[in-house]
Amino acid sequence: MNVLVIGKGGREHAIVRALSFSQSVNEVHCAPGSDGMKKDSFVHDINVSNLDELQNFLKQKRINLVIIGPENFLVDGLADHIRSFGVDVFGPSKVGARLEASKVFAKQFMQEAGVPTSQFTAVSSVQQTIDAAAKFKAPFVFKADGLAAGKGVAICSTLKELKSVAEKCFEDKVFGDSGKLALLEEFQNGYELSFLILTNGKEYQAMPLAQDHKSLYDGGKGPNTGGMGVVAPIKIDVNLEKEIHEKILKPTVDHINKSGVEYHGVVFVGLMVTKDGPTVIEYNVRFGDPETQTLLPLLDGDWGEVFSDIAKGVVKPLSWKSQCVSCIVLAAENYPAQPVKGVKINGNIQASSAFSYILHAGTKKNEDGDWVTNGGRVINLIGMGSTHGESVGNAYKLCEEINWDGMQLRRDIGAGISKI
Repeated sequence: MNVLVIGKGGREHAIVRALSFSQSVNEVHCAPGSDGMKKDSFVHDINVSNLDELQNFLKQKRINLVIIGPENFLVDGLADHIRSFGVDVFGPSKVGARLEASKVFAKQFMQEAGVPTSQFTAVSSVQQTIDAAAKFKAPFVFKADGLAAGKGVAICSTLKELKSVAEKCFEDKVFGDSGKLALLEEFQNGYELSFLILTNGKEYQAMPLAQDHKSLYDGGKGPNTGGMGVVAPIKIDVNLEKEIHEKILKPTVDHINKSGVEYHGVVFVGLMVTKDGPTVIEYNVRFGDPETQTLLPLLDGDWGEVFSDIAKGVVKPLSWKSQCVSCIVLAAENYPAQPVKGVKINGNIQASSAFSYILHAGTKKNEDGDWVTNGGRVINLIGMGSTHGESVGNAYKLCEEINWDGMQLRRDIGAGISKI
C-alpha cells in the first residue's frame, strides 16, 4: 500500500522512518514534510487543508492510508473529509478530537466516564480566576482551554503569578481563541507518565509506558515546553498498571463507545501517579511528541499493518521488544517563547550508529545548502540499549556531533526513572 503521513515535525519523521521498514508499505509520502525526511520518504509541498488539492493528490499517488500527525488537523475535521474520499485514515473524527480541542470538555468527559482527575473550575476572566483560586491551595495550575502547542499550561506558586498568567491569557490573548476559556486546577503531587493506547473506539491495545520531561531546564525547572526528552519503556508495579487499565483506560474507551464517536487512532493519556493513585492530567488525540520517537522502535511487528488495521477498525494483539529507547531534544535559542530560526547547524546532522540515529523536528536547508534551525524543537537524538542508562548514553553521544549558537538541551533526561 501507499501511505501519506501529514505533518512536518519529529513525530512525523519517526512515523515515516517506521513505515520505511514496513514490508506492507510500497511508498511512504509526507506532506508538507521537511528536507530532513527526504531520505525516508517522498516529500510534497502541498496544502493539505485545501481539500480539492488533497483529494487530487490522494488519487494521483494512489494513497491507501493517511496518518494524521498534528492535532490541529484532527480538530479541524480533516480525518472526516479524507474518509469521505474513500481513503482509510489513522486519526479520530472531529467529534472525537474534542478530547484535545477543549480541556473543559475533556474534564467533563472524565467526570461522566468516572475517570479520576483533579478538581477544577472553568474560568473566563482574570477576576473569575482570582475568585476561583480561593477554592484551591498554591501552587495553582492554569490551563488554556484550547490548543496551545503544549505551551498553554502554567504552574503558579503565588496569586500574583497566577494573576499575571491569567492577564496574558484573557487580556493579552497570547493564546488567541484557545484562551477564551481556561481551567484552574488543583495541583497534584506525584510523577507523570505517558500511556498511549491504539483503539477503534471499542477495544484497545496499550503501548509501553513512557516518561516525558516537560520543563526546559534540568531538574524540572523553567517554563513548560512540548517536551525536552523521553525514556521508554517505563516499568511500574503490576497492581498500579492494573489499576490504570481498570479505572482509566477501559472507562475512557467505554465512554467513547457509549458516546457513539468514530475513533480510529490513538488516545494519549497523560497520567499523574499520586499517593492516592493514578489520575488523568489530560487527553491528547494523536501521538505524543517526543513520546512517539521512543515508542515506535519498540514494536515487534510491522507498523504499516498496525496503522492500517486501526484505520479499518481492527484491533489486534501487539508484541513489544525488550530494549530501551531514549530521545533527547535539541531546541532553538529562546524556545519555547519565540525560537530563533535560520541559525546554521554545525556538525554531522546525519550522524548515526548501530544504537543511535537522528530525527529532524525543525530543520531545513537554506539557499547555500546549509542545514539551519526552522522551529522550536530542532533535532531529536534517538538512543537504544539493553538498559535505560545505555539508551540515554547513546543518545547523548550524538550531542558531540551537533551544535549551533543558542542550542538548548537538558542533561538529565531519564535521571528520575529510579524513583518510580
